[in-house]
Amino acid sequence: KDKEREKEKEKEREEKVIVWGSVYSCVFICTPKTAHISSHGTHVMLRNVFTRTGSLFCSRASLSTSAVPLGAANSLSSPNHGAYKLKEAPGTEGAANKTFTYFVVASAGMGYAGFVKHEVTSLLGALSPSLDVMAMANMEFDLSDLPEGQAMTVKWRGKPVFIRHRTAAEIAAAEADDSADLRDPETDASRVKNPKYLVLIGICTHLGCVPLNAAGSYNGWFCPCHGSHYDLSGRIRAGPAPRNLEIPAYKYLSDSQILVGEE
Repeated sequence: KDKEREKEKEKEREEKVIVWGSVYSCVFICTPKTAHISSHGTHVMLRNVFTRTGSLFCSRASLSTSAVPLGAANSLSSPNHGAYKLKEAPGTEGAANKTFTYFVVASAGMGYAGFVKHEVTSLLGALSPSLDVMAMANMEFDLSDLPEGQAMTVKWRGKPVFIRHRTAAEIAAAEADDSADLRDPETDASRVKNPKYLVLIGICTHLGCVPLNAAGSYNGWFCPCHGSHYDLSGRIRAGPAPRNLEIPAYKYLSDSQILVGEE
């Protein structure tokens, strides 16, 4: 029994040696010249193993280290696949793919441009004023119901706007003051588009108070906060205010209708 077991173990060892010898031969023979160092290292390592197994391996597997000399492995070269490549004339390499390449680049560029346009449009839309604010940017006012010698106050862009229907005497007085000593010199004609109607932003140019109509030393507007007096053309005549009352942008749509916010 012991002898049979030893024979079986010896047979198993022989089979293992034959398998490893086959692997060694395949690696050694098929390895190209460029991998000579690694294949030679494998050859040396496996040769030491096969030497220990004795001549039995050589007789049965016929794959000893002398079966494939090192020079044979060095003589192997990589296969040449040049015959399978389409030969092109110099300067025309890749010409067949240029159309596709240009199409891909152009498509990507157009897609990127569309994306940028969408993002910029969205950003500008978010920064734009809302519809209710845009609706208040320009406002129409009817002056036909405003009696002569009276004034009305309307709201435009959150600011009070004074509209005064001046009498002939008030117009003459305002024009007569053109030659007076004015802090902020302006003629009456340069401050009105129709002498009958004077349109002003009702905010004092001193500290932003709202002056009173038909008050003060010049029967124009008077700011009770700090005592600024404005004449019938809205020009500063006395008090701490440095400038005349501001004239908003406006235009006449008809003889009795104006559009404030646009000239």
